[in-house]
Amino acid sequence: MKNIAVIGTGYVGLVTGTCLAESGNHVICVDIDQEKITKLRKGTLTIFEPQLDVIFDRNIKQKRLKFTTDLKEAVGQSQLIFLALPTPPGEDGSADLSYILGVAEQLGHLINTEYKVIIDKSTVPVGTAEKVHKAIAANATAEFDVVSNPEFLREGYAVEDFMKPDRVVVGTTSTRARKMMEELYLPFVRQGNPILFMDERSAELTKYAANSFLATKISFMNEVANLCELLGADVDLVRIGIGSDQRIGKRFLFPGIGYGGSCFPKDVKALVKSASDAGYEFKILESVMQINERQKTILMPRLKKFFSNKLEGKKIAVWGLSFKPDTDDIREAPALYMIDELLEGGAQVVAFDPEAMNNVKKLYGKKINYAATQYEALEGADALLICTEWAAFRNPDFDQMYKQMGQKVIFDGRNLYTSDQIKKAGFTYYSIGRKLVKKSK
Repeated sequence: MKNIAVIGTGYVGLVTGTCLAESGNHVICVDIDQEKITKLRKGTLTIFEPQLDVIFDRNIKQKRLKFTTDLKEAVGQSQLIFLALPTPPGEDGSADLSYILGVAEQLGHLINTEYKVIIDKSTVPVGTAEKVHKAIAANATAEFDVVSNPEFLREGYAVEDFMKPDRVVVGTTSTRARKMMEELYLPFVRQGNPILFMDERSAELTKYAANSFLATKISFMNEVANLCELLGADVDLVRIGIGSDQRIGKRFLFPGIGYGGSCFPKDVKALVKSASDAGYEFKILESVMQINERQKTILMPRLKKFFSNKLEGKKIAVWGLSFKPDTDDIREAPALYMIDELLEGGAQVVAFDPEAMNNVKKLYGKKINYAATQYEALEGADALLICTEWAAFRNPDFDQMYKQMGQKVIFDGRNLYTSDQIKKAGFTYYSIGRKLVKKSK
């Protein structure tokens, strides 16, 4: 058992703190947002993440998980201090380190009695551990080490990813810190998955490289899908054909309307900026960003053409607002880009999402309408636009959809349905990288 402080109670911080408490540690989470801390103390989660609520409640009741706004209190009672702070992208794509370095400066005044390990859990550019160390060392009077320990959490599967990681990456050149980190993570790798120790800079780059490679796979498959439409091929068959090659693998090969979220867009930009600062032109990733930006609205020309470029007054139902299923995160969600273009064209938007509605309401307010159910959104709709592959959308009641919709046309940005399903249901169906299915009823 270790005493741990987690500074920052956003997505990464809250998952990290809760999962570390679940393994028997005493964890105190710190945030400057008093309203958020008050909610967390009352047992109210401030993010949606499957399975998190169960272990969150359990560890609060068992008093292994606590929350405070008092940084001094948290640091004073902790051996390990995780930094899970935001690193928003600047206009040039660089990661903003002001939050991390600001806290590091405060930590310097508080590390004055015993050795502590400061752990960068945030996604940060190469060289950040050195900057954090310098900021703390300016005022610290006790020994400490700074470790890079990047997170590899998939939203929607974050608890599983933390409790049973594929690997744990730890960047440190300190023998003392390495021993403490190994003790901390051994309970999570009992099945034999590795704890990979390396230097701090390599660990920092590993996170950016991993996310950028996955973003590249997605963008490559979207390019293949666009080519399939021009050549009359079926991207689903191509995907299965190349995914069966063990060197390529089946994951991240599903075409669609691009990637979003808090990680991929930001991390790709940051790695391109880091490369540029080092005098290197990262052409592949520059192309990935361009492809993804175009892909987000790839269905829009087809939708406009279907309505003869007259969207004024058309009612468009939108299923899915989050950037991926099983999360309420709408950061860089392709749905938002589509909604913006629909509104610009004068269309009426009626949206439904199982979890992300409140976040979207904060963004759009009364500019769009919100349905209580996925089928309510379809009432009198001139078209359905699918932007997120929620499980509830995968096997809908096509008969009910047909009866409720005014015009029987679906624009599917996630390829949820087969051509046979759509032909039987009688819809006109546009998807990504597959042939158009025309209305048969």
